[in-house]
Amino acid sequence: MSEKKKVVLLGATGSIGSNTLEVLRELSATLELYGIAGNTRERELGAIAREFSVPRAVLADETAWSRAKKDGAFPPDTEASCGEDALIDLVTDKRADIILVASSGTSALRPTLAAIEAGKPIALANKELLVLAGKFITVAAKRKKVPLLPVDSEHNALFQCLEGRRSTEVTRLVLTASGGAFLDRPLSELDRVTPADALAHPNWSMGPKITVDSATMANKGLEMIEAHWLFSMPSDRIEVVLHRQSVIHSLVELVDGSILAQLSPPSMTFAIHHALTYPRRTPTTRPTLNFAQSHRLDLEPVPLDRFPCLRLARQALEAAGVAPAIFNTANQTAVEAFLEGRLDFLEIPRLIEKTLDRFDNFEPRGLQDVLNLEQLVRQETTERIDRKTWKKTS
Repeated sequence: MSEKKKVVLLGATGSIGSNTLEVLRELSATLELYGIAGNTRERELGAIAREFSVPRAVLADETAWSRAKKDGAFPPDTEASCGEDALIDLVTDKRADIILVASSGTSALRPTLAAIEAGKPIALANKELLVLAGKFITVAAKRKKVPLLPVDSEHNALFQCLEGRRSTEVTRLVLTASGGAFLDRPLSELDRVTPADALAHPNWSMGPKITVDSATMANKGLEMIEAHWLFSMPSDRIEVVLHRQSVIHSLVELVDGSILAQLSPPSMTFAIHHALTYPRRTPTTRPTLNFAQSHRLDLEPVPLDRFPCLRLARQALEAAGVAPAIFNTANQTAVEAFLEGRLDFLEIPRLIEKTLDRFDNFEPRGLQDVLNLEQLVRQETTERIDRKTWKKTS
């Protein structure tokens, strides 16, 4: 019997992490959870370490690490540590076979680059990393011949449809979008929606930030930018189409007019399963599409007047440079403020547009340029939200 593939999971306590744990339970005969990392939820991380007998665990937050040591959150057989250096040591561990990056934000940026330098395959579920630093991540991955395996359902679908095909055979990539919680709500009512309303997604169970992004369709804008970096595709050959059922996860049109699509039930477990077992295909015990029942597969154009974030993301992608990073940081700050009740739903795209206009675009020379800009954009955007000055002319 061959040795189990050892998985390191960053963001183990988040929504993608939870789905990954389901896949690991299902595929325990071939996959082993070797390392886990989280930010502040030390008890949950400790429970995962106990269930899976995880050899190594890392907490990013020092306060959570202090609580964990005091309360004995981790089992004695788990080597637990704290901080970015510990995280880098974990992802470059010679015993790790694949790194699944499921954490949000930029905390995993340097560890991900370190893992690539160590030759580790990356299963990527963090949108921000490619949006902020796609140039640096993809160049490093090509240089080290490290596969970037998409875990987002849309990009995983594109990856499967494109596998074995030459770029000259491809006409366009088509990302599908559910439309989120407010697709059929009158535009006149959107100024009164609450965070609880936005989090009531009709198809997917996801974290709060990405669920709000689904309602604004900022997530689909970020996915266009991701697709550009993952598949070296120019923006004018990346499209978005509404698909309410979330069964077709993406489509690829070929030069002869054929269109390939990847279908599965609306669950992240299928994309995670594919990424962790790649390049093999292994059986699943999860319910798949039942064609003894009727299914509707509707495809509709996106009404851009309802989803201005999608328009702004395309503009940022076409502008290139650091414009996508500005879009991402402004959106992230705005969504956090909306979830905290400090910003109205319709103010999210307005704030993003003001922020894109406020900052000059440039081509970053290195990773630190992007990180410095992100900090500056976040600081100024937060101040503008607090003062409400973003509503005025900059």
